[in-house]
Amino acid sequence: MSDAPKGVDDTKAIGQQVAPATKSEKEQAKAASEYSKVEANGDLSMNVKVHSPFRDYYDGQAFSLSAENATGPFDILPKHHSFISLLSPCEMIIRTVDQGEQKIRISGGIMHVKTDRVIVFLDV
Repeated sequence: MSDAPKGVDDTKAIGQQVAPATKSEKEQAKAASEYSKVEANGDLSMNVKVHSPFRDYYDGQAFSLSAENATGPFDILPKHHSFISLLSPCEMIIRTVDQGEQKIRISGGIMHVKTDRVIVFLDV
């Protein structure tokens, strides 16, 4: 008997499902699958509200939020430490619990993160 570790056969691990085309799509599909399993317990989501003085862009639960500030792109995940930042013009991506990925093109704003709650003020 050989002491060499046995590898996982990717075709058996994937089964009959159609595999995503790119590495990024594979990672997103895997993360969404894992998050949806845990989301039933409410462990891996956060409340996100994105609004301006005249419009609400998003208000609900999300797995993550991606944006940019003066130092570059960053992500906010559940259980993130308290955080305040000025946002640079970018395409903010909210990975929601129930609506999939929401993209909002912003020209700047302010983000406040505290205890699994993210508030983004735009056009200020």
